Amino acid sequence: MNNTEEYQKELQKVQDKDFTHNWVSSSAFLFYLQIACFVIFLLGACFMLYTQRFSKTKVEAPVQSSSLYTPQYK
Repeated sequence: MNNTEEYQKELQKVQDKDFTHNWVSSSAFLFYLQIACFVIFLLGACFMLYTQRFSKTKVEAPVQSSSLYTPQYK
């Protein structure tokens, strides 16, 4: 009987430390993991936008001479 009590105590210690048996610590871990992934994604997107901000938008668009800052009329 003493062996089973010791076994149950050791089993409880292992289950308390186990990720799948302790929902309080696992939910906190998953919450912070979500926050970290979101922040990493946001920083990556900002960095991509910063590095490629004007690489493809250098196109000279035709503008009518009458709609310039100093319009030229015929």
